[in-house]
Amino acid sequence: MTNITQLSQLDLNQTYSYADYMTWRLDEALELIKGKIMLMSPAPNVRHQDISANLTALLHNFFRHKHCRLYAAPFDVRLYDRKKSILASEDIHPVVQPDL
Repeated sequence: MTNITQLSQLDLNQTYSYADYMTWRLDEALELIKGKIMLMSPAPNVRHQDISANLTALLHNFFRHKHCRLYAAPFDVRLYDRKKSILASEDIHPVVQPDL
């Protein structure tokens, strides 16, 4: 198996899974949307970070004594339909890193 360390080693037209994504060792931040590689924006600006920090504080307090948990980026979120089944990593194609 080839070590993927550069984006140029990947076919941007191919569909990838979470299992593929987990093997890559890239410097670029990216997400998988329907299995397609989407480069993430460069570092956010100060206004964005201020808003994100304020929302984090509010939501952290709201969820403090609830079962739901809040995480801040970078944190991979794998999206799948839990009602249908819990899928193997090879079957999960959306992988995103929302701010919160």
